[in-house]
Amino acid sequence: MNINVEILEQNYKVNLKAGIDISIPLSDSLDQVNCFYAPFFKSEPVRIGDFVGSVIEGGPVNFNNIFLNVHGNGTHTECIGHLTKEIISVNNILKEYIFINHLISITPEEKNNGDLVIEKQTLEPILNDLNVQTLSIRTLPNDILKRSKKYSGTNPIYFSKEAMDYIVSKNVKHLLVDIPSVDREEDNGLLLAHRSFWKEDRALNCTITELIYVPDEAPDGVYLLLLQTAPMELDAVPSRPILYPLIYA
Repeated sequence: MNINVEILEQNYKVNLKAGIDISIPLSDSLDQVNCFYAPFFKSEPVRIGDFVGSVIEGGPVNFNNIFLNVHGNGTHTECIGHLTKEIISVNNILKEYIFINHLISITPEEKNNGDLVIEKQTLEPILNDLNVQTLSIRTLPNDILKRSKKYSGTNPIYFSKEAMDYIVSKNVKHLLVDIPSVDREEDNGLLLAHRSFWKEDRALNCTITELIYVPDEAPDGVYLLLLQTAPMELDAVPSRPILYPLIYA
């Protein structure tokens, strides 16, 4: 199925069957991604008296409970409620779901202490002339093991405050990244990049999606983004962002 869209006075064709799912699925297996020492995602049958919610165990249906830590178990979209005493949910923040998205690939800088950091000077040459509404960042190298990596205690890639300030200056409302957090794994609770992204009137309008995985087959460029999120009243929810290539009509 094809649709035609007009973006900044340019017509494009979108093949709705060509979507690229950039989420990492929640998986009840040893290959699941995990970070921040969170309990692993788990799914198990309900057991009540003689009833078991497992067909393989003799039950009439599969009927499972799941155990989930949203920030630690897979692709998720979060909002300012991640940092506030007040309960603010993604479900109340995200009211639009289709966006123009720019996908870029960058190599983080290695610091003297061994940290791998996304810096402003890395982003500037790429984003300088772009008018971006949403931004997806693929870090290099782009190992397929990102989909199952155990990140806890590894000090993954993160953003400097200056880099995030620059992203904010470009008016990016929805940021998607393939790392566990935009901030350092252990930063004494400063969360400088998060706080920069959600500063002032941006707080109730912007989201960050973490732990995506963009396959190498998707080239850098402009896409249509469908940002699907679970309708849960939480500061972070499981999400499934899908990129659709744009073709000049």
